Amino acid sequence: MSVPSYVVRIAEDPADREACFAVRKEVFVAEQGVPEDIEYDAYDAGAVHVLAVREDGLPLGTGRLLHGAAPAARTGGDASVGSLGRLAVTKAARGLGVGAALVRAVEDAARARGLTAVDLHAQTHALGFYERLGYEAYGPEFPDAGIPHRAMRRTL
Repeated sequence: MSVPSYVVRIAEDPADREACFAVRKEVFVAEQGVPEDIEYDAYDAGAVHVLAVREDGLPLGTGRLLHGAAPAARTGGDASVGSLGRLAVTKAARGLGVGAALVRAVEDAARARGLTAVDLHAQTHALGFYERLGYEAYGPEFPDAGIPHRAMRRTL
């Protein structure tokens, strides 16, 4: 079986952003039961969104980077640390390396903005995924949208 070809890019135009939101709705709202009214937030407008799309244009995954004052509550107030969030990969695209490619794209966007580290709040079932990408968990487990999470950080 051949692996479908895909690209990861910054979501620049409204169509790309809508594709990002559609993936999030599929994964977080439909699959995981996150209430739609908390899935989308005021941070979306100023975030850097990344999008993975198959060669035929089908969206496969997304993630976002918050930077500057926006993620202060998530990064201990350190403006040199970005916050990776809303990482979602469609069920059909899991296991193809899309998630790792999205994380690396967010890290590249963080470096391009002069950030020195990236924090994230990982669902506990995904800790191993992020650890393989160089992230280290810190602090206690906490609930977010009723799902257990841990804070993690990777120095760039």
